[in-house]
This record gives sequence, structure tokens and C-alpha cells, in this order.
Amino acid sequence: MMRAALFLLPLLLAACGDLPQPYRGNPGALAARLAAPPAFRVAIPPPEEALLPAPSATAFATALADTLLAQDWPVTAAAPEPLDWRLNIAAEQDGRLAVPVYRLADADGAPLGEVRGTPVPVAAWGRAEAALLQEVAARDATRLAGLFARAEAARRAAALPSAPGAARIRLAAVTGAPGDGNAALTERMRASLTAAGYAVQEGATGAAYGLSGRVSVVPAGPQRERVEIVWTVTRADGRELGRVFQLNEVPARSLAGAWGPVAAVVAEEAAGGVRQVLENAGAGPQERASEP
Repeated sequence: MMRAALFLLPLLLAACGDLPQPYRGNPGALAARLAAPPAFRVAIPPPEEALLPAPSATAFATALADTLLAQDWPVTAAAPEPLDWRLNIAAEQDGRLAVPVYRLADADGAPLGEVRGTPVPVAAWGRAEAALLQEVAARDATRLAGLFARAEAARRAAALPSAPGAARIRLAAVTGAPGDGNAALTERMRASLTAAGYAVQEGATGAAYGLSGRVSVVPAGPQRERVEIVWTVTRADGRELGRVFQLNEVPARSLAGAWGPVAAVVAEEAAGGVRQVLENAGAGPQERASEP
């Protein structure tokens, strides 16, 4: 059984510190937009239905993300964190043309809008040359920026005034654990954070923070396994606030079935680290549940 005193190491991100600020007092044309940046981040995973081979799909997602980042949109070419919006890319064949289709969804999977991209000859799209993918990304980024802007405007219009109360955390289901560990750790973490005064929820709506847990089990010698658990705390704009690491060695396959009281010990210890991460970010259990 895993020991009660787990190795627990919160890794807190340092503050930015004092940096040169050459634009103070002269912010330029983007001042209004940068004064109220979008309170979301969009993840663009490599598309699986875009009629592109896997390496080209990854390259296209990266090209789109880079182009949108250059326009100051919070975008990442990666799997979404618990509070990230998601841009799904597909491609439809229209005669001799391939047409990219972009569908935006919020963190709960609810659709936020869709745009069609630049038609490309099917033969050229199938070759997926880097220059072509960069060109399509550059042209379609303008349409995507419009889609993001409309979705953000609708989100702000629908937002209800916040009220004092518990800080809201979206707890994503734990992944990677053997046996019933994923479900057991998720429920025990929910109970531990609730007991600490946080409002824990499954959906993303209204949540100011996200928490995800990932478990990995690797051999650690004869009849031994090393269990590594990483809890990641994020903010709605995609910023990672910190991580809590847990590490221990257990007898091989001892966690292949029911985790039982082990899950309670792990979650209780990890919840203390998660709370420390949040408090260092200025988020105690009781705060205004407003956008970060």
C-alpha cells in the first residue's frame, strides 16, 4: 500500500518580476484590445478528419496557432486543458476542391460557431506541402479571428454578474491510473477540495480555475513499480498556475484493482498542494467567482 506520507512537491510559477515597459503611456493601436484580453484560450489539436497525413495535420495546427498568436489571440497547438476552448478542424471535398472547416467549441463541448476556410485543389491539399499549409493558415486566420471575436462577445453578453462565494474549480477526470484509480482519485480529490471550501464542478461554465490529474506507473526494479501523479492547476486564459507532484514506489500490480483508502490518502495530500498553488495565485477558497 502507498505510504501516507507521499512525496509532495508543489512547483509554483514565479511572478514575472520587473521588465522593461517601453510602451507605458504609448500603447498604440492595440491598447483597447490588450486592456481587456480574452478570458479564454483556444486549443488546436492536430486534426484527424482534415484529409491530411498525421505529420502534416500537426504542422497545419501549429501554423494556425502561430499565425493567431501573432495576432494576440490566446491559442495553443496542443490537447486542451480543462478550461480551454477547442478548435476542431475538418476538410470537405467539393468537386476538385478541398475546403477546410473550423468548428469552435467551449470547454464543455458546446458549439460556439463554425467557419469555412480557403478552398484548395484536392491534389495540392493531398500533397500537404509546408508552403501551402502556411499559406492557408495565414489566409484563414482572419476568418478564425472573427469567429473568436463573435464567440467572445456572445460569452460576455451571456455572463451573469458574479457574486461572492467559493472559488470555482473545474475538476477534470483523472487519467492514466490502473484499476479503478481514475474514478477513485477524481472523487476523492473532489471531496478533499470541497472540504477545503472550494466549489468543485464537472463543467467549465462559471469556473475560474481548472485542475487535471495524470497518473503514470513504470517499473522500478524487481516486483516494484514507481507511481507518479501530476496535478496541474490552470486558469481560464490557459495560464498554468502550478503543478503538484507525487511520487512513490509500490509492490508491482498492487494498484491494479481497487485503490480504496490509498486514493483518499493521495487526494488529501495533493489537495493541500493544490490549495497552496491557488493561494499563491491569490485564490483562496472564498473569492469573487469572477473571470481571472
